[in-house]
Amino acid sequence: MTTLRFVFGDQLSSTLSSLEDLDKNDIVFMTEVNEEATHVKHHKKKLVFIFSAMRHFAHALSRRHDRVIYSYLTDSENQGSFTKECQRIIQKYNISKIIITEPSEYRVLEAVKSWESLFKIPVEIRQDERFLCSKSRFFSWAKDKKQLRMEFFYREMRKEWDILMDGSNPVGNQWNYDDENRKSPDKNMIIPDVFKVKEDDITQTVKAMVSEQFSDHFGDIEPFHYAVTRDDALLCLADFINQRLVSYGTYQDAMVMDEPFLYHALISLYLNCGLLDPLECILEVQKAYHNKKAPLNSVEGFIRQILGWREYIRGIYWLKMPGYDHENGLNAHRSLPNFFWTGQTSMACLKQAITQTKENAYAHHIQRLMVIGNFALLAGLNPVEVNEWF
Repeated sequence: MTTLRFVFGDQLSSTLSSLEDLDKNDIVFMTEVNEEATHVKHHKKKLVFIFSAMRHFAHALSRRHDRVIYSYLTDSENQGSFTKECQRIIQKYNISKIIITEPSEYRVLEAVKSWESLFKIPVEIRQDERFLCSKSRFFSWAKDKKQLRMEFFYREMRKEWDILMDGSNPVGNQWNYDDENRKSPDKNMIIPDVFKVKEDDITQTVKAMVSEQFSDHFGDIEPFHYAVTRDDALLCLADFINQRLVSYGTYQDAMVMDEPFLYHALISLYLNCGLLDPLECILEVQKAYHNKKAPLNSVEGFIRQILGWREYIRGIYWLKMPGYDHENGLNAHRSLPNFFWTGQTSMACLKQAITQTKENAYAHHIQRLMVIGNFALLAGLNPVEVNEWF
């Protein structure tokens, strides 16, 4: 009898809770499934990133564990969904128990909750410890509050994790330096080249597969320069701290024509799939401040995005699901204009933000919120369609 450790594509962390007590006889299983790539039509470059990162992670894991099984999207046996793939492996290897780390999506978690009765074997769902605020901790914070203010949540997280604290007070005697994060671009500013990783054979193979299997999806594949391994993701973090962090805070809210990245870190994709850990990023940036390599407004602004907004939005998601993704308080029902898929509009800011999203599978927070998000609000676009586009 064998235990199956099922690892999802956004759980590419060697410290994953489902792998903590991995036995030599256990099977670690990862699978690429069509259902996840198409339940919304994900950006082609995002699919390349996820599938390539998954393959690299499985390869690295197989060097320290003999029983790693990986199912490719185009394998003849691949059943196309997590549930059907899990069932196939259970039957093939006489699995007696499943251990997973909790999925990051409500839809997937609900499917996993049905596995125990469906497969007639125990399914242990472990907490995702890669976040700094557990779901239960967030629910406790939110309980009985009339307003769920991110700022107040953020301050509690700073205290709990002792981040940028001087005893019981914030470093600099100020919690938030947002008013110092809004400087207009300087025409003489020097923007460092974006950190780029050279493709290897695995990534090139994935690119060809995505081009063939998902040709009708939004977005460009070329050029592809994102990291797909933990080592390269760490290099990207170091490059940000050494090259961009010093100016990140000052120009955090800036937009410049034909400059999609400016001083942003470009690490959210690595955090979201598990190649980077949020606490390690926070501590490295805090260290840069203490070593006088970056000003407080930059360091606090960066930490607020991860320890504040990222944890807060995750908490809100789980607090309000199910149903949150279909709320429509303003009764907005207008369909997305066609230029959301082409970028062809005379509105310059929207054209830049959408075109750069098409090209890079990336948009920084001002493009997402202040440009695309505000247009969607003012135009009365259906929030379900807007959510699916994002």
